[in-house]
Amino acid sequence: MANVVVVGAQWGDEGKGKIVDWLSEQADVVVRFQGGHNAGHTLVIGGNVYKLSLLPSGVVRPGKLSVIGNGVVLDPHALAAEVARLQEQGVVISRENLRVAENATLILSIHRELDALRESGSAGTKIGTTKRGIGPAYEDKVGRRAIRLMDLADLSSLRDKIERLLTHHNALRRGFGLDEFKPEEIYDELASVAPKVLPYMDAVWRLLDEERRAGRRILFEGAQGALLDVDHGTYPFVTSSNTVAGQAATGSGMGPGGVGYVLGIAKAYTTRVGEGPFPTELFDETGELIGQKGKEFGVVTGRKRRCGWFDATLVRQIVRTSGIDGIALTKLDILDGFETIKIGVGYKLDGQTIDYFPASQGAQGRVEPIYEEFEGWSGSTAGARSWADLPAQAIKYVRRIEELIGAPVAVLSTSPERDDTILMKNPFEA
Repeated sequence: MANVVVVGAQWGDEGKGKIVDWLSEQADVVVRFQGGHNAGHTLVIGGNVYKLSLLPSGVVRPGKLSVIGNGVVLDPHALAAEVARLQEQGVVISRENLRVAENATLILSIHRELDALRESGSAGTKIGTTKRGIGPAYEDKVGRRAIRLMDLADLSSLRDKIERLLTHHNALRRGFGLDEFKPEEIYDELASVAPKVLPYMDAVWRLLDEERRAGRRILFEGAQGALLDVDHGTYPFVTSSNTVAGQAATGSGMGPGGVGYVLGIAKAYTTRVGEGPFPTELFDETGELIGQKGKEFGVVTGRKRRCGWFDATLVRQIVRTSGIDGIALTKLDILDGFETIKIGVGYKLDGQTIDYFPASQGAQGRVEPIYEEFEGWSGSTAGARSWADLPAQAIKYVRRIEELIGAPVAVLSTSPERDDTILMKNPFEA
């Protein structure tokens, strides 16, 4: 039995929700280990639609323990609101099935305001942030001035920590020509929400160690995609955390030895939200058609996603940097009916052929994709549940992707319905 890490192998929005939901049914514990409430996904269970941004996917399934790890930056108001919304839908949430790391960094109103100020003031280098305070909260964590969840349990010392935090933030606000924050405003903000979130607080690293030793199946649920990783992604057009699989250990406290299988999620084509390089992006009717068929709009922001062909070079790079053992390939059915389908297999950069995506921002903007063309298929893959249900050309397309990225397709998704899945290898049984 292997504990499993799920990561997006592109720029996010790869269809992790369905795959994680399918895996969470088999798991005993589901863990979020990075990011915040800036990325969301939708689960459809028994005809009920659940939209999650912060809570792990296991929370909507009875008998599962959901854990928010220390690698997550936590907006306590967003957590309380998401819990309340799910409870209104009949989901039971209590300390019995939800725990939050005591050392998780909190997102405050000052972080949200700073995020919006910076994005609106950016000239030519807009990152495309969701303006939810994620980046500024991570900055305070690294700067060793953050307010953490455990600080809400000791209100007597909270004021001193707020004063220290505001020494930094009020200097920034003076630079923007804005009124300074008053310590009491932040104190009242935190004191009011503390009773709603403290019941879930725990030493998560100990809890996960106990669960692992007891033989429980643990699923680590990544948010966003590995191409948005602050170190290995398309910097500076990235998120503020590490999104590669290695972060599962750091962001939960369980240790790398507790992970047995890494499953990467990738669409059969490529999408991206916001700014940044995208070598195989399509600006024509084909790109528009992919977006329409795939309903490519963000769950959290509603923003239209940019669409393009599958980029095997990028995914292969993520297979290596995340140590991916197998891929879940999603949305194959969206490519039904295309006469010709392309896969990006390399790049031209300044007249030379390269087989990797360069780290330099300038070089990323200059690469030109090299394509392999495939004959499309007229038959439908939608709803297929076995290889025998797939057109021959669709099988050929999937097999070529495996060859190019250097990893097998362990799971193939052919519709949003969780049962419309072809399983080649169960990650928990690897």
